[in-house]
This record gives sequence, structure tokens and C-alpha cells, in this order.
Amino acid sequence: MSYELTEENRKLQAMVRDFADTVVAPAAYEYDTKRALPYGIIAEMGEMGLFGLPFPTEYGGQGRDYFALCLAVEQLARVDQSIAVTLEAGVGLGIMPVYRRGTEEQKQEWVPRLASGSALAAFGLTEAEAGSDAAGTRTTATLDGGEWVINGTKQFITNSGSEITRLVTVTAVTGVETRPDGSVKKELTAILVPTPTPGFTALPAYDKVGWHTSDTHPLVFDDVRVPEANLLGERGRGFANFVQTLDEGRIAFAALCTGAAAGCLEESIRYANSRNVFGRSIGSNQHIAFKIARMQARVHTARLAWQDAALKMVNGQPFKMEASIAKMVGSEAAMDNARDATQIFGGYGFMNENPVARHYRDSKVLELGEGTTEVQLMVISRALGFTG
Repeated sequence: MSYELTEENRKLQAMVRDFADTVVAPAAYEYDTKRALPYGIIAEMGEMGLFGLPFPTEYGGQGRDYFALCLAVEQLARVDQSIAVTLEAGVGLGIMPVYRRGTEEQKQEWVPRLASGSALAAFGLTEAEAGSDAAGTRTTATLDGGEWVINGTKQFITNSGSEITRLVTVTAVTGVETRPDGSVKKELTAILVPTPTPGFTALPAYDKVGWHTSDTHPLVFDDVRVPEANLLGERGRGFANFVQTLDEGRIAFAALCTGAAAGCLEESIRYANSRNVFGRSIGSNQHIAFKIARMQARVHTARLAWQDAALKMVNGQPFKMEASIAKMVGSEAAMDNARDATQIFGGYGFMNENPVARHYRDSKVLELGEGTTEVQLMVISRALGFTG
């Protein structure tokens, strides 16, 4: 398996890197301060085809693959994690479930629109009592006169309340089975909820530690009615389907982590070479040079990890464990590099206009989202045969 980029992927990487450096980076501090999603930048990303990268041209996509998406996400995350996660979640959690499991009618209706970047979709899984433990899901959906009636709440949902959000995929309990031993098994099903739909409310955005530009809301479903045909995939397959969605999403998330770690590395190299103290650059001090060398090692390892998982995925090979390894390694690299970069910059690293300060705030969530580090360790250990 070769990790050498094709000429096409090198061109994509260079294009997105240039866009990130010339368009996203200069505006990052302004939008971070405003805590607002920059719709103009999102529109430009749509025009570049970034939201349609892994989808066939017949659905308005670019005919590329998931590896290409990850390359784009990594380059964006170097300068702004919020913009990167808008793309990563918009594709991996928003469009991909519809493309993977939707009917032909559903795909024709939603994928071209979402792939254009003119609309965003969200994945409503997490609740106060459910996330890693899907059995804790309390949101319900019952059939009534050919319609699903949905009631419940969701939390921490990305891209769910923006001005261009047009679809939320909701996981809900659609039945309960009592087993012979008296235990209860919930039937989980995924259902498409267009926005706006009466009874669906995106509550005010969270006041987050980081990812200020990313759109994140709690959601309320109060007797929300959608057609029975809005069932996504098979009834009762919601659990299996969302596990696959998260497995795939972790690879792109790992690429985002790698980009964040790389952004901290690049800023640290630049500063260490330009900042002079006692008549010489701080990079000439071995303890600074060694710190940056460790940062480089983390980026290299994280990049190899997500590329390995992505290549296995696009080649149809098992990748579940590799995706969890990539996500864990990448998130730890991002957090460690953000901490070291802030230390290298000293007081300047504590100022919000400095990119490393934003990475320091943003990177902690990388160890939480798309499954915590502990969840990744659980997945990896199970793959190794440990079932305790």
C-alpha cells in the first residue's frame, strides 16, 4: 500500500492549502470573535467542490473518494478547525448517511444540494443520556397515519442550526423488544427531518470553549411530523448504521486532528526562526529545537495513521480498528502540539489573535468528539480480542 499522493491529489492538496492560507486564515480571528459561521467562505468551499469530493458526478459530486476529502480537511484544519469541522461533519455526518443508505429518490433530492455547499445537513445522535451508549436514546418516533411523529431532544449537534441547515438525520426509538430474560432492547431507526419542519427547534448555540465559528446547537423535537418515506435505511438498523457512520467519520476527524497538529508545528517553526532573544533565534536553543522535533514526529505519525485507515476504507478492506487508532493518535498529537506551541510562543501564545492560542482552545474537543479517547481504546481493545 503506497502513501505517495497521486498527481491529482497533490493538486487538490495545494489548491486547498492556498485557499486556507489566503482566504480562511486572514478571516479566522474575526469570525472566531464574532462566533459566527462565515457563509461567504462556506459558499466558496462549495464552489470549489469540497463538499462533493467523495460523491459520484451523477449526484453533483466530484467523483473522487474519501481520501481526497481527508486531504482537504487536513489543510483547512491547519488554520481554522471550525471551518474544517464544518466540512468534515457536513460531509461525513450530513451527506454520507443519505448517500450510503438513502433510497434513490432521497439521494436525488438531497445529495446534489448538499454537495454544492449551498445547504448543510446534520446528524442528530447524541443526547443527555446517549452518545457512546446508544441504548440510552430516549427520542422516540411512532407511526401515525403514514407519518413519523418524533419527540425528544438532541445535544452537541454540529451544523444543526445555521442559516443554511436544511436537513437533520435523527436517530430515534421506534420500538421496544422484551427479551426472555426480562431485559429490554430498543429498536433504533434513522429518520430524515428537513428544516424547517413544525415542532423542530434548534435552541440557541452553545457557548463553547473553542470551535467558536462552528455551528453547534441542542435540538428539540415536539410532535415533529415527517412522511413515513423519510425513513433512512431499514427500520431498526439505526444502531448498525450510525456505527458505520462514526467509523468512517473518525478517519476524516483524524485528518482534521493532523491538520491542527501541523498548523501548530508550522507556526512554531516560523516563530522559532524569527524570534531573537539574547542575540540569537530561540530555535538555536536545543530545548526548543527538540520540542519542535517531537511536534514533527507527532504530525508524521498522525498523518500515516489516517492515511492508512483511509486507504483501507477506499480499497474495501476492514478499517474499524485503524480508524480508532488514527482518531486517538491524531487527537493526542493535536493537543500535545497545541500545548508545546503555546509554550514556545510564551505570552504571545496566550493572545487569541494568535493561531496557536485558538488551537490550544480548540484541540481539547478533538479528544472528545466522534468518540472519546476512552471509546477509541475500547474499540481497539475489542479488536484485539478483549471483551471485558
